[in-house]
Amino acid sequence: MIELKTPGEVDAIAAAGSVVARILAAVRERAAPGVRPTELDALAAELIAEAGAVSSFKGYHPRWAPGPYPGVLCVSVNDAVVHGIPARAKLRPGDLLSVDFAVHLDGWCADAAFSTVVGEGSVADKELIATTEASLAAGIAAAQPGAQMGDVGHAIAQVARAAGYGMLADHGGHGVGRSMHEEPHVPNEAKPRRGLRLRPGLVIAIEPMLIAGGADDYRHDKDGWTLRTADGSRAAHAEHTIAITEQGPRILTVP
Repeated sequence: MIELKTPGEVDAIAAAGSVVARILAAVRERAAPGVRPTELDALAAELIAEAGAVSSFKGYHPRWAPGPYPGVLCVSVNDAVVHGIPARAKLRPGDLLSVDFAVHLDGWCADAAFSTVVGEGSVADKELIATTEASLAAGIAAAQPGAQMGDVGHAIAQVARAAGYGMLADHGGHGVGRSMHEEPHVPNEAKPRRGLRLRPGLVIAIEPMLIAGGADDYRHDKDGWTLRTADGSRAAHAEHTIAITEQGPRILTVP
């Protein structure tokens, strides 16, 4: 069932999104060579408590997972695409870091992600991240009232495929609001003018996940959570929660 949110409910999700944005900005600032992902997770947990919010990740246990998720952040490094459990191994210069994060505030959830290079980083990694962000921006721009869900996936894929990147198979965005994962599914690749008609009040998370090697395949880590590129190439992830409004898409995960 797809629930359309009222303007007041959209504002409540935006309040949660502001918390998400502020904490992700603090995590991005702290990420540096020598810092452990577990330290980033601890920072985020502290800031969640200060904001009066609740982690949407910690304790989350979908049917396919081996157990409840142990952290408040997903921290994926280099060939890890998504769902990386924060590790104790220190970040190294040149690592490609992707961080995914969601909170509930007053019963409403918002979800966002970013990728960055640790230290200087390579030109190739910076181009991968820039293209991932551009594909997200294209998907958001396509999320106009009256458009269809396929238009969003088509816009994302046009940018990603033109640059020669792969896109994580079987994964995409999702509805969000009362729960972290709601209907509908938001594809990262689709045919235009197909699928659900976008109506004001629809709140979705759009999240392209691009793979440098050009393939879409992935493998599961032994931890049962982390998804890694099958070819060992690096990956990047970008995400915003947005609302469809009469005036166009509204990004909710901003300060």
